[in-house]
Amino acid sequence: MRGTDGPVRRIVDLSHGVDGDTPVYPGDPVPSFSPAATIAHDGFNVLHVQMGSQTGTHADAPYHFIPDGARIDDLDLSLFIGPAVITDLRGLAPRTCIGWRHLEPNADRLVPGSILVLHTGWSQHWGTPAYHDHPYLDADAASRVISAGVRTIALDAMNLDETVQEGEHPTGFAAHHAVLGAGGVIVENLTGLDQVGDADVLLSVLPLRFVGADGAPVRAVAIELVPCDSQHL
Repeated sequence: MRGTDGPVRRIVDLSHGVDGDTPVYPGDPVPSFSPAATIAHDGFNVLHVQMGSQTGTHADAPYHFIPDGARIDDLDLSLFIGPAVITDLRGLAPRTCIGWRHLEPNADRLVPGSILVLHTGWSQHWGTPAYHDHPYLDADAASRVISAGVRTIALDAMNLDETVQEGEHPTGFAAHHAVLGAGGVIVENLTGLDQVGDADVLLSVLPLRFVGADGAPVRAVAIELVPCDSQHL
C-alpha cells in the first residue's frame, strides 16, 4: 500500500471488536478475556483468550456442516479476497426470507471470484435481542448464487440461515448446506457496510489459521482502489 497518491484510496474496517460482551449464536461458547501476565508482575502483558471458532466477525469452512468438508486451514485463500458485490437489503422486516428476486438486480455481477455481500443493516442491532431476528437467505437463492460460480457469501448478521431461539421450531440450515456443500465459505457478523455504500471495493476476509477447525474469526476490510485510469493523472 502506498500513500494517498497510490492505488489504495481507503480501507474500511468491517469487523466487530471482540470482548466478553460479544454476542454469540445461541449455545456457542461465550468469549472470555483475562490477564495471563502483566507488566507490573511479569514485565510484559499477555492476554488469556477463550472463545469459540464462530466468535464475532468470522468465516465458516465447509467442515462446519459437511462431515468430510474442508477445514478452515485447508481452503484456498482466494476464497477470502475478491471484488464485493454489495446488495442493499436495508429496510427488510425482521426474519424476512431473502429470495432470488432480491439478488437478481446484481445477477450479472455474480461471477466466479466475486464475493456476494448481503447488506441487511442488521449490525445496528448488535448486542441487542433484535440481532437474532435478522433477514436470512433462502435455499433457492443460495443455490442460484452457487450456480453462478460464486463461492463466498458474507452478511452483516448472525447467520446466513434463520436464527432459531430456544423453544422455537428448528428450520434447518439449507443455505449453509448449499454454500458449504459446494466447497464455499460463509462470512457472518460484518459491520460498517454503510461506510462503503455502492463503491467498488475489494473485500478481504482472511481468517486465522486454526488447524483443523470448522471456522475462525476474520479481520474483514473493504479496500477501495483508485481507478487505473486516474492513477497517473
